[in-house]
Amino acid sequence: MDVFTTRAGRVRGRRSERDPGIVTVRGLPYAAPPFGADRFREPRPAQAWDGVRECTAFGPVAPQSAELPGSPAWSPGDEDILTLNIWAPADGPGGLPVLVWIHGGAYVFGSSAQPDFDGTALAARGLVVVTLNHRLGFEGFGHVPADGGGPACPDNRGLLDQIAALEWVRDHIAAFGGSPGRVTLAEQSSGATSVACLMAADRARGLFRRAILHSAVNACATVEGAARTTAEVAAEAGVPATRTGLLAASPQTLVSASDRVVDRYRQDPGSGQRHYDPAIYGPVADGDLLPSDPLEAWAAGAGAEVELLVCHTTEEYWLLDAVGSSAKVTTGQQLGVFAKDFGLPPQLVDAYRDRLPDAAPVLDAYRDRLPDAAPVLDVYLALYGDLLFAEYSSRLAEAHARAGGRTFLSRFDRRCGGAGGRVRAWHCADIPFAFGNLHEESLHFLTGGPPGPADHELSHRMAGAWAAFAAQGDPGWAPLSGSGEGDAVRVWRTSGEEARETDAFRDLWEAAGLPLLEP
Repeated sequence: MDVFTTRAGRVRGRRSERDPGIVTVRGLPYAAPPFGADRFREPRPAQAWDGVRECTAFGPVAPQSAELPGSPAWSPGDEDILTLNIWAPADGPGGLPVLVWIHGGAYVFGSSAQPDFDGTALAARGLVVVTLNHRLGFEGFGHVPADGGGPACPDNRGLLDQIAALEWVRDHIAAFGGSPGRVTLAEQSSGATSVACLMAADRARGLFRRAILHSAVNACATVEGAARTTAEVAAEAGVPATRTGLLAASPQTLVSASDRVVDRYRQDPGSGQRHYDPAIYGPVADGDLLPSDPLEAWAAGAGAEVELLVCHTTEEYWLLDAVGSSAKVTTGQQLGVFAKDFGLPPQLVDAYRDRLPDAAPVLDAYRDRLPDAAPVLDVYLALYGDLLFAEYSSRLAEAHARAGGRTFLSRFDRRCGGAGGRVRAWHCADIPFAFGNLHEESLHFLTGGPPGPADHELSHRMAGAWAAFAAQGDPGWAPLSGSGEGDAVRVWRTSGEEARETDAFRDLWEAAGLPLLEP
């Protein structure tokens, strides 16, 4: 029987359908439901139980409006959302390395139940894999002003949930064959920035030994900026922007109000940075849990004791354009406004236009306006993707190395031009490869259709690098030197792909500087 005894009680999992040598435990609470008297508060411990708890189904997802392929949707009234899932070798020897995964989703959507994040293949490599849900949107990252109605509510409640999950892993993972001293925290997109924040947070120190960051997001709010967002959301919800007023609004009301605020920015080209891809929530540099933007904190030496593996894709933002979440920038005038809104110098824009090697055929209509350069939309997508993800991720890696940290850097540059349409090396495409989940049909829009032998071979290499890093701290190539001279960077491609220059724009950012953004 696949029954495990934890300090909170006994739990029963089931064998994986993909691999009967792996046991899965799903929907296990690591903290109490964060609603009622605990709403907008720090997470509280989950209650212990008697008997054997059946843990064979994913727990409810956090309040959100997104409905993702292959994943459960949130239903108003779902409250037991702070749960985690475990994949472990059924006959593991004990003391195994642990990989804890935090999902992305712009801090407002996603869950541990997404098919991308099935841990079977990684567990078969000798890891204990943990995935978790945490509070999102206003519930997790909205600023709640103090008032006379009760104690102050902390910012960064989503990060506090993640810390609570890591504390649960520390206290209970040995029951599943994992070692609490060999924890690697892995994540992508907003999840990656969450972990970058945890590396800068004293409260998370000692809870993980290594970290894997894929496509970290350049976005950290000030308290003043978070308070302005609260005022906008509260106005849409029809409640005062106070603790008492916000508590009176249901989670569903705040989700809907947040969506309306986002839509207003989308519809207003004059609304500045938020017009292009409105993500209104994110970590708050509150001076308490999080002292500053992670890049600044890392440059000062925070988190240097954590071994680090960083990856980003080479064409991040093309996905956001493909799914329609980004504003279209197709004229020179719009591109100029975009550059001004983000404080990008004209020479940076011009250099991108000249260096882009591979313009999208659908944009050929613009070539008569720029006959010797890339189309406007390509320039915008390349600039925005590097500004938000690629350059920020690279700078995090370099700051960590310069501060004395052991740091590995990689880039994902696999592209597909098959019958399913052209798929670039875009945001999220690397994750099914690293998890070994290319078989999942709902993910084929990310990867360009059913995988071929070269794709499986690439996935084998990427998953192997994750497993080796989690086990020994060595993914298979040399770490960054810290000096920037002669550093090795692993580029992930299929064996049949032509080599490409993947860092053709780094020198441009070194000259222009990278502005740190707010959500």
